[in-house]
Amino acid sequence: MPLFAKEELESAARLVYRHMQPTPQYAWPLLGEAVGAEVWVKHENHTPIGAFKIRGGITFVDWLRRTRPDIGGIITATRGNHGQSQARAAIGSGLSATILVPHGNSVEKNAAMRAFGGEVVEFGRDFDEARLEAARIAEERNLFMVPTYHPELVRGVATYALELFGAVSDLDTVYVPIGCGSGICSIITARDALGLTTEVVGVVSTEAAAAKLSFEAGRLVETDSAKTFADGIAVRVPVQEAFDVYSRGAARIVAVTDDQVADAMRLYYRATHNVAEGAGAAPLAALTAERERMQGKRVGVILCGGNADSDLFAEVLAGRTPRVA
Repeated sequence: MPLFAKEELESAARLVYRHMQPTPQYAWPLLGEAVGAEVWVKHENHTPIGAFKIRGGITFVDWLRRTRPDIGGIITATRGNHGQSQARAAIGSGLSATILVPHGNSVEKNAAMRAFGGEVVEFGRDFDEARLEAARIAEERNLFMVPTYHPELVRGVATYALELFGAVSDLDTVYVPIGCGSGICSIITARDALGLTTEVVGVVSTEAAAAKLSFEAGRLVETDSAKTFADGIAVRVPVQEAFDVYSRGAARIVAVTDDQVADAMRLYYRATHNVAEGAGAAPLAALTAERERMQGKRVGVILCGGNADSDLFAEVLAGRTPRVA
């Protein structure tokens, strides 16, 4: 049973399209040559915040305003794209937005969140520590704590999957990164709502493999650290509600190294001249690692965001892999 019916996803799409245009999906021949498959890229790097999260922010804040008109402000934790999404949607709806990020977070993502009107507060060594502090401040300041996974976030994000499957309904496999889970759950939800048989493969970092470990153990497994430069998937603590969806709906979860992610970022730029942040390149890294398995197939990869700091991207283009202390 899909999380949402097709009609509910189409309703979310109508709301999302008041704020942005659908993003394109292209089959890039040089990517196809590199992996021996027909490769369709879903370009969520082309949204007004440069990432897929904008969609969930739109539907979540709309839901919040309808169900909790007493709320004056929101608070959440992020590594950047979720925070941009929530700040943009909340400020545009007359709410305040407080965004918790870990120390050392992306300078340019922090700047973007502030530009959308959010108050950015640095706390903790990683996303999960920032998330706990956000929950504490929410109680202290009577703010609504926006979770990083929620059905309304999934309903909004699933509009990109609706677009992809509407354009290319016969994909054999789709590779999608896993952070807290809204991206992979949206793909699974849309696939099931449309009655398709496409395999969904989740992608994590070898340095932040909680979702993969949980998938293979059949229960939640936390990790001690999440030290990957692919900040969108740098999560130590998996989310139960998301796990309940992808543990049933994903075919498998693949872990990729930071070196493989950096290689995929370079390949994206050479083959398409698109900038992919680490999490955005992770699906292509996984497809490249599984190229033998995917020979001759029609495959989708989700370029979930292009918000790589300029210094970091220059380092990657120079042939190096950024390291996280």
